[in-house]
Amino acid sequence: MMHCNSSVNAPTGRVHSIQTLATLDGPGVRYAVFLQGCPLRCGCCHNPDTWDETGGTLYTAEQLVQNALRYREYFGDFGGVTLSGGEPLWQTEFAEAFFRLAKEKGLNTCLDTAGCLLNDKIKALLAVTDRVLLDIKYPTDALYREYVGCGMDTPLSFLSCLEERCIKTTLRSVMIPTLNDTKAHEEFLTELVRTHGCIDTVEILPFRKLCTVKYKQLGIPFRFADIHEPYPLVVKEMQEHIAHHLKG
Repeated sequence: MMHCNSSVNAPTGRVHSIQTLATLDGPGVRYAVFLQGCPLRCGCCHNPDTWDETGGTLYTAEQLVQNALRYREYFGDFGGVTLSGGEPLWQTEFAEAFFRLAKEKGLNTCLDTAGCLLNDKIKALLAVTDRVLLDIKYPTDALYREYVGCGMDTPLSFLSCLEERCIKTTLRSVMIPTLNDTKAHEEFLTELVRTHGCIDTVEILPFRKLCTVKYKQLGIPFRFADIHEPYPLVVKEMQEHIAHHLKG
């Protein structure tokens, strides 16, 4: 499904926000573009203001690439451009156009996604993607359907697609106490690392509640308002246990 206007020469997409010197959205320093629109309704989502696919500001792929090039000197050997969201797969054609133009300019491309969609257009996007930050949320299909809004088959198929294409992958998972701070989730993620050589980095991220104010402003219930943030040591231990199985 396409959710942006396009023309042959200048596809346009809806952008929620931009971070020009981002350090948490892929390797090195990056020009991070957060696209508008997401088909999921994750209980832990910290950007509910990105859900509305009609919001944001229109940009052409060319505009964003030209803007990114202004910061090229800061990217060094590892930085580049990142597409996040929202869910960047929701604007696939625009994302592909942006990455294609970025690579023509010699920029490294990184896709931050939940892997919730997979089709030929997304495979075309992956053909111009250097790294994927893949968020794997829960160890069971039931938890996915309850707290994400999709099954887990597509994210796992997406990961298999990355493996087939040898695309460098950072496995990410947000630790949510009482839901996935479990041995079962740790073992599930560990098995993914063991069986997918494309995964070269693991990031266990702590669930945060700073987003509560956004939900109040939007008049949307925050499903996880009563869940406490995880203890740093617990996050660190799961990170280390899983990372131990990364292939050298």
